[in-house]
This record gives sequence, C-alpha cells and structure tokens, in this order.
Amino acid sequence: MAEGVASFTRDDWDACAGHDNPFVSHDFLSALEDSGSAVARTGWQPVPIAIDGPDGRPAAILPAYAKSHSQGEYVFDHGWADAWQRAGGDYYPKLQIAAPFSPVPGPRLLLRDPSLAAPLIAAAEMVVRNNELSSAHATFVEPGQIGLFEDAGWLIRTDRQFHWSNRGYASFDDFLGQLTSRKRKAIRKERAAAVEGLEIVHLSGDAIEERHWDAFWQFYQDTGARKWGRPYLSRAFFTLLGQRMADRVLLIMALRDGTPIAGALNLIGADALYGRNWGCIEEVPFLHFELCYYQAIEAAIARGLQRVEAGAQGEHKLARGYEPVPTFSAHFIPNPGFRKAVADYLERERAAVAMNITDLAEYTPFKKS
Repeated sequence: MAEGVASFTRDDWDACAGHDNPFVSHDFLSALEDSGSAVARTGWQPVPIAIDGPDGRPAAILPAYAKSHSQGEYVFDHGWADAWQRAGGDYYPKLQIAAPFSPVPGPRLLLRDPSLAAPLIAAAEMVVRNNELSSAHATFVEPGQIGLFEDAGWLIRTDRQFHWSNRGYASFDDFLGQLTSRKRKAIRKERAAAVEGLEIVHLSGDAIEERHWDAFWQFYQDTGARKWGRPYLSRAFFTLLGQRMADRVLLIMALRDGTPIAGALNLIGADALYGRNWGCIEEVPFLHFELCYYQAIEAAIARGLQRVEAGAQGEHKLARGYEPVPTFSAHFIPNPGFRKAVADYLERERAAVAMNITDLAEYTPFKKS
C-alpha cells in the first residue's frame, strides 16, 4: 500500500488508469488529496494498492481508501454497518475502492497489465484480512470489470441511474424529434421558462477563471448544506481542478445581468459527459433541468460524445430523455455469517432493481415503434 495517489508520478498512475474516465486520473484523485477533501481527517485515508511490473513501474493499481464512515459514497451500507456493530463488531474502518464523492461508473482495477486483475483483487482481500477490517467495497464498477470481482467471489450489488444516449443526433432538435409530441412541447416550454432573462455560457480550459470558481463555490455550498449538512469538497479543490484538468472541465453557468446565479460542473471523458455538481443562489423554475440536463445534452451532441451521465438518483430525469441503466458494486465480506446475511439481502435487492428498471423503461418519453 502507498501513502496516497500523490506518491505516484502522474505518468505511472495514468499508464494504469488510462485516459477515458477522468475520475480515476492522477489529476482528479491527487486534487482531492492535495485540497484536503479526501484525506484521513475527513474519513478518507488514501491507501492505494499497487503491483509493480518487471520494469519496476506500477502495472496494476486499486484506488483505495480506509474509510471511517459511509458518507460520500452513494452506495448505502449504513444498515450493514448498524447490524455488524449491534452484533459487537467494528464495521469501520473499511476498505473503499472508489472515486471519492463521485457516483460515476468507471474502472476500479487500473490495469496496465490486464493479467494482474485477479492478483490485485487478492491483494485487497489480504489487506482486509491482515488488518482485521470488516469488509472491502468497490463501488460504481464499470460493467466490463464487475465479472472480475464476481469470479473472485465478491458479492455483487446493483442499483440504477439515468443516462442519456446519443443515437447519432445532429442537434438538440434532432433529439426532440424522437420524443412524443407532448413531451417535446413540455421540454420546449421548460427551456423557454428557465432561460428567460438569463444568459447561458459554457466555459472550459483557459476560459475558466478564479472568479468563476468563486461563484461556483457559492452554488456548491448551498447545495451541499441542504443535502449533506456540509460540503464534501473544499474550495481549494476547485482551484486545483482548474489548474490540473481545465481542458476536461465543462462549467455551464447562468448569468443574470452578467452575474452568475447558477452553475453545473461537468467533466469530459473519452465518450461521455459526466455531470457532477450543481447549485444556485437564485431560485428559477426549471433552471436545474436546463443547466444539468438539456445543456449537457447539447454539449454532448456538439462534442460527439455517446452519452451523458448526470449523477445519482433522480426519476425526474426520465421525462427529459434519460433512461434507466444498471450500476454495479462489489463487496468482500470475510465473516461467513455476515456474508450470508448480506448475500441473501442482495439477491432480493437485485431482483427488485431489475424489475424497477424494466418498469421505468416503459415511461421513457420516446415515440413507441
């Protein structure tokens, strides 16, 4: 185990992580550490696990954290923690394999050498056993890797999100043309109401200045205070994000008379636009939908991206062209009795999630063939 992402060079880490998903990049994860957002003091002690290749450089890495709570994960295991602790055990610390504060599916096994997938999972298990931890959790595992955890005997959990898919649209109107007339009219009405009297700007790269981060910090604090009690991310994180990966940032802001009143932060991947944070200092009907969903769709079409992932939860996304898709997590629980109880629960939960996705798919706004 290393002391943190920052203990790796950018080139070594990204040689394993690749460049498709910004949330597992050295730039993003080290910004969380260096800003004091994901550190031991906040309950996210970085403990990345690495296996070196014959050349002495990391060939496989797990972005792992010793967690002293279950906040900021978006895969909720509070009930498991309560049950374990009522039985006299210590659920925390646990090993969390994740991109902190980011409900974004992506690789959790960062592999320059794909043959090291099974040894890397085994290394995580060894860390749990050697340190007498209750469990390990790999959250928001991309579909292509979940089978590797399942083959290793980890318990698989499913949930669902709503993603927008680009079916070769040339414009937003082209997308609207695939919706029913009623839904198309409703979206146009929402958009007109949301932007009345406002200017919408898209900022990326050098166009993002500290004044924009100052404004967005106000928005983020408002949302964080209402959802979590205190924001997870520090103000310094946004400055570092702008310094290290501004070209992969899309900041969408609403201005009234030149003053920002709301904003949505997105990260740009190889084939997806990832919506992450949103906030406002003035309540405007439908503005959240406009900045987070419709403007994101327009940006994805313009950039030729295949989908928009707009974060966790939100059945209201369904009416706006975002469709239900499954998400996956994997869980290693060494205690046989505890494992059996969780496995029984997950079996029932998976069936309920699958049924929910099937039911929700019937309510998409697209024309029925």
